[in-house]
Amino acid sequence: MTIPLDEAMALITLEADLLDHGAYHEWLALYTPEAKYIVPIDPDQDDFEATLNYAYDDAAMRRKRVERLLGGRSISAAPPARTVRLLGRGRMLDSGTESCTLRCAQVLKELRQHRVHDYAAHVTYRLARTPKGLKIDRKVIRLLEATEALTAVSYIL
Repeated sequence: MTIPLDEAMALITLEADLLDHGAYHEWLALYTPEAKYIVPIDPDQDDFEATLNYAYDDAAMRRKRVERLLGGRSISAAPPARTVRLLGRGRMLDSGTESCTLRCAQVLKELRQHRVHDYAAHVTYRLARTPKGLKIDRKVIRLLEATEALTAVSYIL
C-alpha cells in the first residue's frame, strides 16, 4: 500500500507544531539519520551539492543548529523568535510503499524584537517509512523571495 496523503500531512503538520513551540529535540527525532535539510539560495536550483545554499544540513548540522538555538549562542536568534507556520495545498508528487514525495505551501509569521516578518515558501518533503514510523528524509524550503533567508536562516524554517 502506498503512503497516503493524510499520513504524510500529519507528519509535516507535527513538524510545524514542534518548531512553533520550540520542541527542537522532538523535531530532530522526526528525521532519518541520512536526511538533509536544505534552503537553496536559488529557488530554481536542484543540484544542491554543487551549488551554494543558505542551509544544507545533515544530522550533525541539525543538532548543532538546535544546540545554538537552545544554548543562546545564536546571536541572530536572540531573543528567540515566536513563530506560527501555516501549511496548505499539500500535493503528493509520488508515493510508494517505502517513501513518498509531497509538496506544500508554507507561510511563516515571525515575531522577534517587536517586529513581525512574513516568509512564504514552497516546501518539498521526501518521507521514508522506517521501523519507527514515517520520517522526513529530505526537506527543501524554496523561499518565495530568496533574500528572506538572510534573516530567517538563523532558526529553522
